[in-house]
Amino acid sequence: MADATQVFADHRELLFSIVYGILASVADTEDVLQETWLSWASRDHDTIENARAYLVRIAVNKALTQQSLLRRRRETYVGPWLPEPLVAADGAAVAVERAEAISMALLVVLESLTPTERAVFILYEVFGYGHPEIAAMLGRTHASVRQISRRARAHVQARRPLNEVDPQVRQKVTERFVAATFGGDLDGLLEMLAPEVTLWTDGGGKAPAAGTRPIHGRDKVARLLITRGANAAGHRLSIQYRYVNGDPSAVVFADDSPFGVMVIDLTHDGTRIGDIYVITNPDKLSHIP
Repeated sequence: MADATQVFADHRELLFSIVYGILASVADTEDVLQETWLSWASRDHDTIENARAYLVRIAVNKALTQQSLLRRRRETYVGPWLPEPLVAADGAAVAVERAEAISMALLVVLESLTPTERAVFILYEVFGYGHPEIAAMLGRTHASVRQISRRARAHVQARRPLNEVDPQVRQKVTERFVAATFGGDLDGLLEMLAPEVTLWTDGGGKAPAAGTRPIHGRDKVARLLITRGANAAGHRLSIQYRYVNGDPSAVVFADDSPFGVMVIDLTHDGTRIGDIYVITNPDKLSHIP
């Protein structure tokens, strides 16, 4: 059992990253990993030729079952639902397997895929598993998985063209964005936002949020952010710049407790802010270090 425990521990970061990519919920990911461990611990390990493949297959299938439950839960969620952020204290604190964490923006797009499409996309595009390996995990034919993969990739690229933004550029824009928002600099904020910018706020009905739908358009978004920033002036706030889902972002603390996470996504050319994600639901901030 000691050897079995060590094998599971050796693969835990990988399993966490894959399952989180499918579920976008830390608590539910931990539940799936616990179920995976129980399945692994009860097996005769001498009969398992490839522990890594076995653990990933079990975790992925349990995640797909959990995803169906999550989708029903989100139907009654108050306001826009955003992924639970993965926050690292600093860049060096991000574990190797989690260093290339799936961005907040990509996770939002993945919500529009079916659970199977999402699992295939995560395994193939993010973690580099081949179609035959994925087919074995999901109990599908190679041709079926290849078709699902092609469809999922086309869907994602149509909504979010793949582009790499220099982390230092993202960091600087994030700092300017936060300074303008909490400093009341409307003109500076307007200059940074793309005309078609979208603001997503997730309070889950438990914390301040900007309504029940995403807000679109530079003027509306800028004025709302300035108003919210002014309203927050009465609190003892502090800002820490940390990595959220692998990207430089801002974590807002009130009286030393997590108050919100602010993540920006730049336009394809990297010149303007195209999307803003603000998470204030306390249930999604409880694990922040």
